[in-house]
Amino acid sequence: MPDTQLEGTPLIAPSTTDHALYDQIVEACRSVYDPEIPVNIYDLGLIYTIHIDEESAVDIKMSLTAPGCPVAGEMPGWVADAVGAVPGVKQVDVALVWEPQWGMEMMSDEARLELGFM
Repeated sequence: MPDTQLEGTPLIAPSTTDHALYDQIVEACRSVYDPEIPVNIYDLGLIYTIHIDEESAVDIKMSLTAPGCPVAGEMPGWVADAVGAVPGVKQVDVALVWEPQWGMEMMSDEARLELGFM
């Protein structure tokens, strides 16, 4: 799969969706919630990419709803802890990125419904 680029944003590599651990890692991400929003961070669209290498090391690029989020310093650790608990994951690196900027259009339909935007 080629790398993708949204117009006006830096290059973001696609997620490794064909890895055997991918679905379990997504579910682990869904166990993490922004304390101010009653929807998990995956369905909020805060997880931009999940890359899993041949040794089952996981690299996650994520954002927050706003740079001033009160849990900005803690959220990557929460994600790393949740994903690190998945059997078979060897290492987890979570990086906060600010481009592309998060927007409500990144939320899943389920998240929009839960928050009353549909």
